[in-house]
Amino acid sequence: MTIPKKWRSRSLIATGLLGAVVSTVLVASTGQAVGQGSGGHRTSPEWVGTWAASVTRGNASGSSFVGLDNQSARMIVHTSVGGAKIRIRLTNLHGEQAIEVGRATVAKPNTATAALSDIDAASTRELRFNGSPTATINRGAELLSDPVGMRLADDQDLVVSVFFPTPTGLTTFHQTTRQTNFVGAGDLAAAAGGGGYTTEQICCWFFLSGVDVLRQDSGGTVGVFADSLADGHGTTLNGNLRWPDQLTDRLLEVRSGDIPGVLNFGLGGSRLNHEGNEPGDGGFPGNFALGTNALARMNEDVFSETGLHTVVVDLGINDIWMNNEPADEIIASLRQINQQARQRGIQVVMGTLGPFNGLTVVGSVWSEEKDATRNAVNTYIREHRYEFDAVVDFDKLLRDPADPTKLKAEFDSGDHIHPNDVGSKAMADTIPLNLIVR
Repeated sequence: MTIPKKWRSRSLIATGLLGAVVSTVLVASTGQAVGQGSGGHRTSPEWVGTWAASVTRGNASGSSFVGLDNQSARMIVHTSVGGAKIRIRLTNLHGEQAIEVGRATVAKPNTATAALSDIDAASTRELRFNGSPTATINRGAELLSDPVGMRLADDQDLVVSVFFPTPTGLTTFHQTTRQTNFVGAGDLAAAAGGGGYTTEQICCWFFLSGVDVLRQDSGGTVGVFADSLADGHGTTLNGNLRWPDQLTDRLLEVRSGDIPGVLNFGLGGSRLNHEGNEPGDGGFPGNFALGTNALARMNEDVFSETGLHTVVVDLGINDIWMNNEPADEIIASLRQINQQARQRGIQVVMGTLGPFNGLTVVGSVWSEEKDATRNAVNTYIREHRYEFDAVVDFDKLLRDPADPTKLKAEFDSGDHIHPNDVGSKAMADTIPLNLIVR
């Protein structure tokens, strides 16, 4: 299949990746894409997701276990599409008790200073919950803020600050943020300067799971249901160069049609058929931050999202290297994800699994047997592409032609499984835009 000219990104052509992309996208003949062909221009604004994070229970020790007490968390997120109003979702999904929110604000960063913890005071808005500046998040529950009148641009950083006046106990959080976030003592939610945020963490969105925007000419949302490759392992810290972020950049560059929000449901270490705290090969200990098995997190991470019409699935490689899972078990779970999504009217773009020869944890975890499993899964996806709305061949894109068991050197972040910034861009450039833009 060739991708129509209007979807060819200028940057893709400039980097010489167009040929690779055309040969790595296989689109099934399943008729018109969901959400396309509605005819006419929508004039009513719609709420869509602009940012999301898959959340897990806190680990067995450390700050995610102990939680926050009379402390504020200042968390930076990189949104995809903008709008006239925003609303924030907080979550206590994995907590063991109700938690109190003493104050919460949303603001744009202060780009005039070097400190990432500084916010633009003029942009700061206090969040309210049913009209109140304080709220309780029940155990296992979510909390949606009232809409806030804030003009958010496309591709915009947003700073969410939340004060927790009483002990939260075990947190609900996302560990691998690839973003510096901050914690400080007392109520610092409205503080323009970040000096009071004395703890700097290269991790941890605490109790924060989503941002929605009210958007004119909405294109809905697209989700990436994946593992650490989407979560940003191997990309530049604070660079917003995870491949779903770079998919947003590509969409905004094309600027044709109603651009969807892009939501990243990537979760480092996520497995299809195993729990995060299960150990793996090579001395990998496992931990709760890797989440539950992927099928168990679909309701929360995928089906609950605002305006979702398409999901890109890239899961299974961790089952292979950690657990030597047989191919038929991996394939069965991928097919189940596909069936559940499509039953709900969500398009599925299925990705093949990239190589990992050279990956070490404590010891080497690659073997010829595991690579044969990976190839068997990929062969099934390619040969049964008509089960899905489309297939993207990440394996073909990422592998070294001279040794298909390994990543291309120019895409390798150094650990031989995670693509770097350039490799992540190549993954983003592979997604068929004619399927995800309404």
